[in-house]
Amino acid sequence: MERLLLKRIGRGLWVISSITLAVYAIYMLLPLLYPFLLAWLVAYAMNPFVGLLQRRLKLPRWLAVTLSLIVYVGSALLILTAAVTRLVKELIALTQSLNLHMDSWIQWVTAWTQNESFQSIVNEISRFYQNNPNYHDTINQNISKTTETLGTAVTELISGIFNGILQVIYSLPNLGTILIVVLLSAFFLSNSWERHNRTLLKAVPDMVRKPMSTIVSDLKKALFGFAKAQLILISITGVIVVIALYALGVKSALAIGLLIGLVDLLPYLGVGIVLVPWSVYCFMTGNLPLAIGLTVLYSVILIVRQIMEPKVLASSVGLDPLAALFGMFVGLKLFGFLGLIIGPVSLVILDAFRRANVFRDLRNYIIGGRVR
Repeated sequence: MERLLLKRIGRGLWVISSITLAVYAIYMLLPLLYPFLLAWLVAYAMNPFVGLLQRRLKLPRWLAVTLSLIVYVGSALLILTAAVTRLVKELIALTQSLNLHMDSWIQWVTAWTQNESFQSIVNEISRFYQNNPNYHDTINQNISKTTETLGTAVTELISGIFNGILQVIYSLPNLGTILIVVLLSAFFLSNSWERHNRTLLKAVPDMVRKPMSTIVSDLKKALFGFAKAQLILISITGVIVVIALYALGVKSALAIGLLIGLVDLLPYLGVGIVLVPWSVYCFMTGNLPLAIGLTVLYSVILIVRQIMEPKVLASSVGLDPLAALFGMFVGLKLFGFLGLIIGPVSLVILDAFRRANVFRDLRNYIIGGRVR
């Protein structure tokens, strides 16, 4: 009995050590292999189009792959250029709008500081200074510390922005090299797709091939499902925002609605980054109809997101709504904002391993020394 228990403990330690070693190897090798993983994804995405060109136009494989790369890369560059151009135009328009409203904002701040409520607060502070001279130095020290802290924070923020810009500029040659490696690797992989697949399958043992196929199939379905779920949620948010802004009479409602829909990609914060400050500003400037409308719009979006997100995520990824909600909550607690993505994806991966009977096989190996 003790011998059997020792064997089970040994096999359990062997399984844990193997899993730990595999995770560590992936962690160490990923920075070296990620261009080739990206190339594999590009080649996988191009394969249907390559096959279509071969069947319809009777093109040789290398020419079909070359045309597919040109179409895919050209489309990506076209979309990226259009998006950047649109973003620059919106930023220029926003800057011009801020300049036009700057005088009115200055007048509003001046008028606010001269009203009776603000002046009464100033008078109360002055009276407190006069009646409590002992607190004068303490208050001045706290104000100096607060000012110094704010100055340091602003300096760090500006330095961080400039450092980020410099890092992007410095990384451009490296990004160009990586892009060339990805494109060349994608060409070679796609050009000899079947041969590379046969070589890879031969290197995988038979007992691992079937579970791996099931896991890859489930993860592929979940990956595309997650992307589809996010697209659906963003589209719903964008449509609601555009309709509401048109109803509220906001200028450039379509462009603003589309930008707010994209901001909805940010986990947890979402459209609140735009709508909450906007509604507060409208309240403070006296534009109560727009402020109330934006507040109602934000409330509607929150309610719709809370109702739709678990259902859409569950139907697209293949998770139970309760499990999806559980994964999002646990991920948020453990990893912060990114946990809203990490949590459901982790559940999908675990469910893919369960469907492939990986946990059952590991249990059978630890207890009985056999996989099946």
